[in-house]
Amino acid sequence: MELQQAETRKTTGASAYTTKQWMKFILPSIIGILLFLVPISVNGKVTIGLGILADGLQGAVAAYIPDFMTGVIVLSTLGTFIVKAVPAEKRKPEKFLFQLFDVGPLWMAFRVLGSVFAVLTLTQTGPAVIQSDLTGGVVLNDLIPVLMVWFLFASLFMPLLLEFGLMDFIGTVVRKVMHPLFKLPGRSSVDAMASWMGSGTVGVLLTTQQYEGGYYSKREASVVATNFSIASIAFSLVIAKFLAIDHRFVAFYFTVVVCGVIAAVICPRIPPLSRKKETYYGPAGKQIDEVVPEGVSSFKWGLEKAVEKADQVKSPGTVVKKGIYNVLDIWLGLIPLVMALGTVALIAAEFTPIFTYLSYPFLPLLHLLQIPEASAAAPAMIVGFADMFLPAVVGSGIESELTRFIIGVMSLTQLIYMSEIGILLIKSKIPINFVELFIIFLQRTLITLPVAALMAHLFFF
Repeated sequence: MELQQAETRKTTGASAYTTKQWMKFILPSIIGILLFLVPISVNGKVTIGLGILADGLQGAVAAYIPDFMTGVIVLSTLGTFIVKAVPAEKRKPEKFLFQLFDVGPLWMAFRVLGSVFAVLTLTQTGPAVIQSDLTGGVVLNDLIPVLMVWFLFASLFMPLLLEFGLMDFIGTVVRKVMHPLFKLPGRSSVDAMASWMGSGTVGVLLTTQQYEGGYYSKREASVVATNFSIASIAFSLVIAKFLAIDHRFVAFYFTVVVCGVIAAVICPRIPPLSRKKETYYGPAGKQIDEVVPEGVSSFKWGLEKAVEKADQVKSPGTVVKKGIYNVLDIWLGLIPLVMALGTVALIAAEFTPIFTYLSYPFLPLLHLLQIPEASAAAPAMIVGFADMFLPAVVGSGIESELTRFIIGVMSLTQLIYMSEIGILLIKSKIPINFVELFIIFLQRTLITLPVAALMAHLFFF
C-alpha cells in the first residue's frame, strides 16, 4: 500500500497539491525557521528569535519568577497527593490531569523534595547548605527562570517545526550526510541546529517529542540527546568571558565544534549507546520514512513528504492545545525535579569532596597531556556532571590561560549535566538511566580531552 502511494506521488509530483496545502507547509515552516534556526545578533549577543522572546519575558518579570515557580513546584506536589487520594479504579490515565499528577513513588518523592528546597530557598530559612547562593539559590534564582521562559516559548512554538512538515523536508534532504556519519536520520540535524543557535535543553525537548512521536528509534533518540544537544553560541561566549579567554573565541569555539563532532562519531558506536535497540516507542510505533524512491530527487521527495505531513493538521486549535499541554507537563513535571536533583548535585559539588576524589584518576592523563596546573584543573574534568557552569567556576582561578582554554572546551563538550539535561532525559520516555548518563559523560570526557589539549597546544604554540 505504502509502495503504491509512493509510486502515485512519484508520478503526480507537486501538481497533486493545492496552493492551500503548500501554504500550510510553507508559512508555519518559515515562522519556525525564523524562531528556532536563524541566528540574530542583539547587542553583540548571538541568539535566535525564541531567545529574544524568552529574554524579553524574563527581563520583564524576573523579580516574580522565583515566587511563581515555587508556587508551581508546590502545586505539582499537592496535585500529586490529591490524585493519589482518588481510588485507583476511578483514575483515568487517558485524562491529561492524571497524566500530570499520577506519578510513581520515586517521582513523587522528588516533587516533595523539590517543594521543600524551593520554599526554604525562597524564604531563606533552614540549613544554609540548601538555600545557599551556591546551591538552591543558583537553581531557583538563576537556572529555573531561564528554563521557565525557554520551555514556555519552545513548547508553544515547537509544533511549527514538528507538525507542518519542516522536519520531514530537512530530514529527507540531509539524510545522506547524517546517516553514514552519525548513523542518524536527517531530521536530527534540526535538533543540533536548535541547540546550537538557541539552547541545549530545547534540543533535548525536541528529541523527546520526536521519540514519543515515533520518528526516532530508542538508539537514535539516545544518541541525539546525548551527542547533539550542544550548548548555544551565546552560552559558549559566556563561558569564554568568565574564563577570560573571549579574545580567543574563534579558536575556542572551533575547538568545541571539532571535539563535538569527533565525540558524536565515536560515542554512538560504543556501549552503552551502541547496544540500544532500533525499536520505536510502543504507543506511537514507527512513523518515519526518509528513504527516497529511485528516480526522484531528495529535494523533490522531501517537499512532497512535507506537504503531506502539513496536510494532516486539520485544526490550529489542536496544535495550540498540544503546545499548552507541553508547557504544563514541563513546568509541573520537570521543574520540581530540577529543583530537587539540581540542588542535591550542587550540594555534592560545593560542600563535599566527592568530585575531588572522582577527579584523581584524571591527574596522570592531564600530566601526560602536559596541561599546566593539573592538580587544580582535575576537579573541573568531573564536576561538570553536576552542572555545566561549574568547571568554569573551578577553572576561573587558574593562572594558565591554556588550562582555562581546555577547561572551557571540556565544559561545553561533555554535554551531560544533572542540573538540567540529565534530569530532562531521566524524566523523558527515552530509555536511558543515570548510570548510562554518567558512563557517556566519562566517555565524552576521555574522547574530547586529548583533542582539546592537542588543539590548545597548537593555538598557544
